[in-house]
Amino acid sequence: MKIERIKVFHFPASRSARVLWAAYETDGCEVEIENVDLYQGAHYAPEYLARNLNHSVPTVDIVWENGAVQSMIESAAIVQFLADAYPIAKLAPPAGATPERSDYLQMIHFCGTQMDMMLWQIRVHEHLLPAAERDPRVVERYRAKFKAEAEPQLAERLKRQTYICGSEFTAADCLLGHNVTWARGYGLCRDEIFRQYISRVSKRPAFVRAFADARTFRFEPPASREGPNLFNG
Repeated sequence: MKIERIKVFHFPASRSARVLWAAYETDGCEVEIENVDLYQGAHYAPEYLARNLNHSVPTVDIVWENGAVQSMIESAAIVQFLADAYPIAKLAPPAGATPERSDYLQMIHFCGTQMDMMLWQIRVHEHLLPAAERDPRVVERYRAKFKAEAEPQLAERLKRQTYICGSEFTAADCLLGHNVTWARGYGLCRDEIFRQYISRVSKRPAFVRAFADARTFRFEPPASREGPNLFNG
């Protein structure tokens, strides 16, 4: 069935930017954006929780050609779905039992789970939880783990090839590119190999478009935000 369009509930530079990047790379997916102000608690509004009980972005509404609407809320799954939905963009190896497809899926899920988890714990305990709930031991643990485990294996791959899965850009780079940008904001992935990688992917028109609002991002919620601090990790 054909996709008519997608609607992306978005906050600048967050995981929803990965989805926008992948959608723009397809050069065929019609995208509507609705901004969700996480720093003012918009993701806890009852109408948003009805869409996404995880109170996070992205939420993506897929509008099918028959008018049916389906929602997805996991950024890595959405990126993978878009790559497969628009094969003409060549953002993924064809589905099937091939070394290329298995490697691609490995990197999609490494970026969306293991790597993302470590970055999220650092962010949570440095900038999002109330001061009394932050645990510097968590930050120390995951910074050390990221540098000792994630960075070396990624750097080794990028020394051998232009993109994370080989000589061609894939949807896995939408995830990795976002994560490396995120990591560099926290003082990680500072080696030259990562700078060169980000320099390459950030020149892509789809990246420029997806991150055009990233300059508005702030690491910490404003002190003037309205309502109670509902954040719970």
